[in-house]
Amino acid sequence: MNFSRESSKLFGLIAKFKFPKLIQKKINQLYVSYFKIDMSEFDYVCEYKSLNELFTRTIKIPRTIEKGFISPSDGKILQCGSTFLADEEHFAFSIKGHTYSVVELLKDNFKSHELKKGLDYINIYLSPRDYHRYHSPCDMQILSATYTRGLLYSVNEKHLKSIGNLYTKNERVSLKCQNEKGIFWLVFIGAQNVGKMRFNFDDSIRTNAKLSYSFTKEYENLKLKKAEELGYFELGSTIVLIAQKGIWNKKLEIGQKIKFGESISD
Repeated sequence: MNFSRESSKLFGLIAKFKFPKLIQKKINQLYVSYFKIDMSEFDYVCEYKSLNELFTRTIKIPRTIEKGFISPSDGKILQCGSTFLADEEHFAFSIKGHTYSVVELLKDNFKSHELKKGLDYINIYLSPRDYHRYHSPCDMQILSATYTRGLLYSVNEKHLKSIGNLYTKNERVSLKCQNEKGIFWLVFIGAQNVGKMRFNFDDSIRTNAKLSYSFTKEYENLKLKKAEELGYFELGSTIVLIAQKGIWNKKLEIGQKIKFGESISD
């Protein structure tokens, strides 16, 4: 039995359960207090009928959307920089001293020539306190989506240090996208207690669903506007951005907090 997957499903069932109103309000208040969640942009805690509704809360006060390529989510930048070559394969750092293979991460969602001129990457970790919805970082076209079956290890810093190449071991969905500057990928990585990842543009992409196979879907003329909602995690996880050189240019700091809407590049 895959304990992490089974525990994630159990947690998901509990999170979706709607307790009596007064009990649910207390549960929500405890969760918000424990994780020190700033609810100033959202509904009052008593408005959420389950923990899942609280996890997947929507913003009620519109954010300022900055110029250029923006962060698709809230979170913490665990690592960023340029990939390096080893045995003619591109590698990136998950955290200091620990790497992952870009080829393994993307699986069947790239063509070799798209990687040849080098890549930049950003790893954004979403903790349980963060806003869990993700958005388009620019005006873009989604060319394809690849679902890769896998495990559901926790993706916090402790586990990244103890499990090699962790991102490539976990269940994930990668979106291959294009804007006027080139090709980039948004990789959404499943994690322990992340019951589901949802994608608004395609309900058929199901995660944590006992799928015994991976698959790739191609799209024609699937275009999204900058800041348009893509979907959401049902709890925290990680988004990895990988891009051809020249897509973004703003220097980011490892460990810095970032929010959806803030600029990554001019």
